[in-house]
Amino acid sequence: MTKGIVISLYDFTGEALKPWAEAGYDCYAYDIQHSKENVNTDTFVGSKGSITYVHADLHDFNTHKDIFMQFNGRKVVFGMAFPVCTDMAVSGAAHFAKKAEANPMFQDEAAQHAIDCSELFDDLGCPYFIENPVSVLSTLWRKPDHSFHPYEYGGYIPYGEEQHPKWPDYIAPRDAYSKKTCLWTGNGFNMPTKVSVECDSFGSSTQHRKLGGKSMKTKNIRSATPRGFARAVVEANAA
Repeated sequence: MTKGIVISLYDFTGEALKPWAEAGYDCYAYDIQHSKENVNTDTFVGSKGSITYVHADLHDFNTHKDIFMQFNGRKVVFGMAFPVCTDMAVSGAAHFAKKAEANPMFQDEAAQHAIDCSELFDDLGCPYFIENPVSVLSTLWRKPDHSFHPYEYGGYIPYGEEQHPKWPDYIAPRDAYSKKTCLWTGNGFNMPTKVSVECDSFGSSTQHRKLGGKSMKTKNIRSATPRGFARAVVEANAA
């Protein structure tokens, strides 16, 4: 019997959900990159947990309504969202003026997509976090409740599992890198206790140099939730 349902929005990699599935939860990853034709599900032997990957255009508010109707009244225990940061992250500020010429509301629209995620989780009544880098979301919505660097949670990755199983050439062992990440939280979210590892570099990591550019592959790797933080969130928030 499942322990409950965990929902993740704007999630292609499913990295944030793996610790939940391993702990026995039914997880759903929604993203526009997932296949329209097939609904793929990863099962986790021994835990009875799973991750189901669902194609979804989350910029369409009707999609949020559909998700609410699907899960309203069911045991949703946690939610998370990683809305697109391209139009909000301060790292892209050099392009803001040109984007504003094409669409003066481009940042307000991007911020609203993040707010829509929080309102969905509020309606479902579950603890949640909305993740974004340092961005204009702080002014267009509200100040973040928490921030962290991946290395501050690297201690949750056990010895013997230091190397990233999918991207060892890009992600530092035990998440030993810096990248300030902000969280907007609600409904009793518990920020996990930090268990830091030594940071291999601050602000100029090897992976930062490798993961530049606009390819979808590098964007997905950049946006993947750090393994240590993902494990820490489950420990702090699982029932």
